[in-house]
Parts: sequence; C-alpha cells; structure tokens
Amino acid sequence: MLLVDDHPMVVEGIRQMLLPETDLRVVAQANGGEQALELLSAHPEVRVVLLDLSMPGMSGVELARAIRAGWAEVRVLALSMFHDHATVAEVLEAGGAGYVLKTASRAELSTAIRQVAAGRTYFSQDVADTLLQNLQITASLETPGPPAITRREREILQLIAREHSNLEIAEALFISERTVETHRRNLLTKTKCKSAVGLIQYAIRHNLLA
Repeated sequence: MLLVDDHPMVVEGIRQMLLPETDLRVVAQANGGEQALELLSAHPEVRVVLLDLSMPGMSGVELARAIRAGWAEVRVLALSMFHDHATVAEVLEAGGAGYVLKTASRAELSTAIRQVAAGRTYFSQDVADTLLQNLQITASLETPGPPAITRREREILQLIAREHSNLEIAEALFISERTVETHRRNLLTKTKCKSAVGLIQYAIRHNLLA
C-alpha cells in the first residue's frame, strides 16, 4: 500500500495506526502527487493507494486519474474530511474504488483497505448515505427506463452490488469466471457505466436490487 498526504505527520500517523494490522503492509509514503507517481513506478507491488483529496499542486482527484491511466490494476481509496456529493462523484469518475472519512476508526480504515484490495468497493456510512440520497433524487427526475437486462445479468448485477468478486459470483451461480466477466462487460455496455461502482449506482437508481 502507498500512503499519500501532504502532511507528513498525517502519513506517519496512519502508518503507525495500521501497524497492528499484520496483513496490511505500507510499502511507501508520499507527500504529494508527483512523488506518489514516482513511487508507484519504483514499487510495482503496490496494490492500493490511500490518498488525501486536498493536496497542493496535483489534487487527490488528479492523482486518481493519473493512477487509473498508468496503473489500471492499482486500486484507489480516497481519504477526506468532506463527503458532499460533488466531491464523492468526482472521485468515482476519476476511478476511485472507495471513500473513507478521516474520522474513521482503525477498524473501519483497515476494513476499507482490505475491501478495496480484494477488488470490491468501500464507502464510509455518511458517504454511502450521500450517494443514496442523490441517486434517489436523480431517479425521481428521470423518466426513461433501463435497457433490457436478462435474468442472469440481473443476478450478476445484484451480486456485484453485494461486493462479490468474479470468482465468488462464478461459484454462487455455477458458471465460469470468464462467463461472469462477459456478463459484466455486457452490463457496462448496456448501462453505459465505467466501473462496478457505476453499476451499483445504476442498480439503485433503477430499483434492480430487489
């Protein structure tokens, strides 16, 4: 894991907080976006970047975009004091896989890192509430219905929303991982979403999780 925050004391504080979590290893620490990108090049083993959104120079959102462009396999977990919808949406559009508030406990932060590292998503409760409220408002204003989604695609969509990995979905439905990946790509195409997070938002907006 790579920690990124422009305040060295914050970075060191997070590192110390995570020391008891023996399965989570901090590979490197950065105090800005440019340094973070250099460290990613130097440490290909990094799988999760925990980054602060409010940084001078390259912002956390800009860094997330750069990571998505250059290191598609690396997962980004945003850390912030704020959870307004505009900021959260910007992080998701930039490819963020999770969003945790700086008020999070060690237990929550550890859980978030593990979830994101496993290919899932994680949002602090206040962040999730913000997303849901906005989706409900958006749904009430939209009139077009969703595109035709098959029964199997809906089953897979529901499991994606429950944060299951491709392997877990394959085992639950007795199909191959390749078949799951094909259905996932079809869902992204049909819904015009860019990520699993987008699919979850789409499912909530169109009441497809019942």
